[in-house]
Amino acid sequence: MKNVLITGGAGYIGSHATKLFLTRGYNVTVFDNLSRGFAQAIETLQQYGKLSFVQGDLRDKEAISKILKTNQYDGVIHFAALCLVNESMENPYVYFENNVLGTLNLLEGMRQHNITNLVFSSTCATYGETQYLPVDEQHPQNPTNPYGDSKLMAERIIKWYNQIHNIKSVILRYFNVCGATEDGLIGDSKKPSQLLVQNAVRGSLGIEPFYLTCPEVDTPDGTPIRDYIDVNDLADAHLKALGYLMEGNPSNIFNLGTGKGYSVKEIVQQVESITKTTIPQQKGETRKGEYAKIYADNSKAKKLLNWTPTRTLKTSIENLVKWYEKHPHGFDY
Repeated sequence: MKNVLITGGAGYIGSHATKLFLTRGYNVTVFDNLSRGFAQAIETLQQYGKLSFVQGDLRDKEAISKILKTNQYDGVIHFAALCLVNESMENPYVYFENNVLGTLNLLEGMRQHNITNLVFSSTCATYGETQYLPVDEQHPQNPTNPYGDSKLMAERIIKWYNQIHNIKSVILRYFNVCGATEDGLIGDSKKPSQLLVQNAVRGSLGIEPFYLTCPEVDTPDGTPIRDYIDVNDLADAHLKALGYLMEGNPSNIFNLGTGKGYSVKEIVQQVESITKTTIPQQKGETRKGEYAKIYADNSKAKKLLNWTPTRTLKTSIENLVKWYEKHPHGFDY
């Protein structure tokens, strides 16, 4: 039986990955401080396999070292991070403390206890404004916000621990996330969310008002263009990434996206079409640190990880509708 530690496994993407690892027969330990994750997610995940939960904070070096000592983990899947662009512009300190120090403490614990496989949740926000499209892994990295920069700093620390301490890693830079499980049991509970598809679905269902918060940018309809990837496809990439490392392959970096971009207005129109509603739109406070357009070149992940996104935007929206109909405000606790 293979053992894996998942940091941030009570959060949105982490809970979907936890479900997949459990259903594939892994023993999973989730380490989460529940500041952005949900205990209810852990309770829901218990039905899928052998799951242990430890509430702890990666900023506590001794806490993470203690957990890593208790088991000979085959690998660590590292999701735990703060991830709101606008929040990072308002409070950069907590982003650097949480995302950079937390990753450093995790790596040091892995070094101490001889755990050598890491899959790291990074982001296309490390690239910043695009110099060419689609964006491949060699694109210059010039973040436009502290969130993206905190992830870039973490990437650099990971590379040094690989070079000096032989901790192998797969860094996954993913694009904008949407979707929920097909059974409607696990989804996005962020409060508030800054994820467009989720907010548009909530607006279409009348759960809360929908606000346009994007800046005016240089695109055909004046709204930012992003690559929207389903959370279940992301989970699948993490499973494949750990397998890639366990097979003895070298450290690597992969973009996870669909290779297609949609503007904000196009996403709203898609949600309206699928839900057969007209979403009342209000202009909200413009988000800071945004850039005009980005979408992925995912050919490297297809080739080396044998990973291909299979869920359509339509499927992602339909699953979010199921999720929010059951949990209008996400998990309660």
